[in-house]
Amino acid sequence: MKLKEKSKILDKETIEKSLKRMAHEIVENAVDMKDTVLIGIKNRGAYIAERIADNIRDIAGSRPEVGALDITLYRDDLTQVSEQPVVHATEITFDIENKRIVLVDDVLFTGRTIRCALDALIDFGRPKLIQLAVLVDRGHRELPIRADYVGKNIPTNADEVVEVRLSESDGKDEVVLCEKAD
Repeated sequence: MKLKEKSKILDKETIEKSLKRMAHEIVENAVDMKDTVLIGIKNRGAYIAERIADNIRDIAGSRPEVGALDITLYRDDLTQVSEQPVVHATEITFDIENKRIVLVDDVLFTGRTIRCALDALIDFGRPKLIQLAVLVDRGHRELPIRADYVGKNIPTNADEVVEVRLSESDGKDEVVLCEKAD
């Protein structure tokens, strides 16, 4: 699918400010940060989780543990995505039992990715609480899922695409609104 850029929504500076604000909110809502862990949905959610954890360290004095979750095999559209899906390693090297998990992703759209992530997380144990942090919430939910921490709410049309680009994977930090090109 070819995409045509319509507008830049967030630049490097506004992404950094959003992630710092989200980190402050996560710390403010914590009963005890010792029980808090961040788990990012691969790939960009994992990068965002690392950045939020760094900001939490700057705010609270200690950095929460961070994991990365691959949800490929939990997807309900797996056969539509690819005949040979690429499965990445899930990297959760700590116990999630009775932990406050902040699940992190780049964009919240229909809610289906988050549903898959919740299914995957439960296979690792029974957390005390799962909260959701997303850089962009673009609406158009198909499932009753909402984010606890949002970097930016962006109203979109269903046929538009929100592209999050991060230096770790794309060489630069920006969020761009695109439309499908003919």
